[in-house]
Amino acid sequence: MRVVQCDVAVVGGGPSGSVIAATLAARGARVVLLDGSHPREKPCGGGFTGRALALVRELLPAHTLPGVRVDRARFTDSRRGRESIVPLPDARTLVVSSRRESDGLLFAAAAERGAVVIPARVVAIEPGRPHTIVTADGQRLTARWVVGADGTNSFVRRRFTAPFTRAQLSVATGVYAHGVSSQEIVLELVDQPAGYIWSFPRPDHLAIGICAQATDATVGSVREVLTRWLADSRIAHGARLEPYSWPIPSLSAADFTSVPLAGDGWLTIGDAAGLVDPITREGIYFALQSALVAADALSRDGAPHLRYTEQVRDEMGADLAAAAALKAGFFQPRFTHLLLDALDSSTRVQAVMADLVAGTQPYRTIKRRLLGTMEFGLAWTWLRRAYLPA
Repeated sequence: MRVVQCDVAVVGGGPSGSVIAATLAARGARVVLLDGSHPREKPCGGGFTGRALALVRELLPAHTLPGVRVDRARFTDSRRGRESIVPLPDARTLVVSSRRESDGLLFAAAAERGAVVIPARVVAIEPGRPHTIVTADGQRLTARWVVGADGTNSFVRRRFTAPFTRAQLSVATGVYAHGVSSQEIVLELVDQPAGYIWSFPRPDHLAIGICAQATDATVGSVREVLTRWLADSRIAHGARLEPYSWPIPSLSAADFTSVPLAGDGWLTIGDAAGLVDPITREGIYFALQSALVAADALSRDGAPHLRYTEQVRDEMGADLAAAAALKAGFFQPRFTHLLLDALDSSTRVQAVMADLVAGTQPYRTIKRRLLGTMEFGLAWTWLRRAYLPA
């Protein structure tokens, strides 16, 4: 059997895997992209923020991305029968797309730029110099570097280091509500268990879900909360519901400085590296950013894994760690009540939350910005809960 030889083998053809494969192939590297799942839908909100689209404008121009351009976010508190609407002007772009379509476009772009696509699942990796990779259909290839872009349950992560523990995961479950859509996203913070419910509009359905830390909940318990919310809100009334569930990395502040991201001959990117916002559980932007950082590291001489780890922790890890520190206060009922009060009365708070939804508000500066809105009760409640828990 012929053995395929390459410089870089990318395992996983989601956004991060496709982007690193396309980028390295365009620079002349011999790249193989392994993924046997396309075409497929993926359980996810599917929101591409303006900053995410800016990272891939050459591979995925915004005007070619099929989806819904969201113009507002509706924050709800169903227990008190309250809601507040936050406008999302064009400057805070948020496009919600089917992952089947958006991921498919990026996957095709990798092939167009020279990556060799092998539509098969990886079943074995034999570390060495080079590494040997075996696919489910019996193909073998060797690679100097293996990139794990294969999600939360990354085979590459399990092979080279350790899988995420339950404490480092969130459980998420939801439904595709076929036959209904809108121009808004809906968000409700919940405290039992601590997490949030969302509804994201796609062209022909709503992607509705709920997530919570895996140590605090099970798929069954969060699904019960979502089922009650669906019945009360009637947001998917008359729709055909298609259920789904999946795990999401949800690391602690300490994890973002200690979880291994790479080693000699291997890297992890995106969800496989745990690069997900611990509060919103948004991961597309970090998947794309980490893919580009990894591509730059692998394009230089020296120790790419050390350069990649340092840059990711400096550019992404610090802000994600700040989010993890704030998470304890974000889902408390008192914060939710104060937030809705502030959204109703303060355009400055509305602007903060619009930027948070659009991914342009760093967590490291949100304390100062919230205090600057003069909504001291809101800022103090959140920050007190985060840093001085009862």
